[in-house]
Amino acid sequence: MIDVHNITKRYGHHTAIDHVTFSVAKGEVLAFLGPNGAGKTTTMRILTCFMPATEGHARVAGFDCTDQPLEVKRQIGYLPETPPVYQELTVTEYLTFVGRLRGMTGQNLTAGLDQAIGKLELGSVRHRLIGNLSRGYRQRVGLAQALLHDPPVLILDEPTVGLDPKQIIEIRELIKSLAGSHSVILSTHILPEATAVCQRVVIINKGRIVAEDTPEQLSARLRQSEKVSITLKTVPPDCDMKLRAIPGILNVLPGQAGGSFLLECELGRDLRDEIARLVVSSNWGLLELRTISMTLEDVFLQLTRHEDHLAEPTEAMVGASAERTDA
Repeated sequence: MIDVHNITKRYGHHTAIDHVTFSVAKGEVLAFLGPNGAGKTTTMRILTCFMPATEGHARVAGFDCTDQPLEVKRQIGYLPETPPVYQELTVTEYLTFVGRLRGMTGQNLTAGLDQAIGKLELGSVRHRLIGNLSRGYRQRVGLAQALLHDPPVLILDEPTVGLDPKQIIEIRELIKSLAGSHSVILSTHILPEATAVCQRVVIINKGRIVAEDTPEQLSARLRQSEKVSITLKTVPPDCDMKLRAIPGILNVLPGQAGGSFLLECELGRDLRDEIARLVVSSNWGLLELRTISMTLEDVFLQLTRHEDHLAEPTEAMVGASAERTDA
């Protein structure tokens, strides 16, 4: 549904994005992540035909973003970080105006308006001036205009900014419900949000794609050891030494709470049985035993923290990116 191939954008001597390549399948929700200035907004502006790429090409629903911008815009619902709302209009007036700009009339416009207002729960404020609404409601109005014409592709830049916790959960559930019928690119700084709603993640840094895969696969590729957390009722003086003696245990670190330890184990080895057997046979009292996985935040920080090392490809840049090059 979205195909981005080697797009580059230069401003004079500055390269904002450098040979960016990725794709989004029909019905897929993709998280597009990166630190400030990484190139996320530039990429989105090219996809939404606000600006052309210097090199490369991008296609949306089969239409070229440079040669067929009007056709591309008909396929896209776009929510920029700052919602494009007119504060002197009511919610209904604004959405009607947007619908007419998109060529919607009559019953088609009425149905689209009612559906968008219903999905975003704007019924109680539909006749109020947008300028008098809270930031959260204005964000919802911006999302409603993106959904109004039921586009096959949605490009959402920070869609939950300004929303309260209840509204954030509702918008996340809405985005998840769109999977299958819409292709969605979601840019967010809230990394748990990407984990909650997206099937796949693209991480961009300094204008280049540094990783692309599911959060689980990225974690598996980047972790250097297995980690197990245990909490004991009794901690004898020789506890640390006995834990280190288990074959495959690389390190034993004190945990944040009393009686807790973080055990680093050899990659690919599940030592939970051996750990539990030692604790039980030693009568230390096993209160908790659980594995610790890398979160998307851990992955993100590891890929973007050492920018000098990201100038050259690493093993983290594996998976779909290598397959695209071969293709």
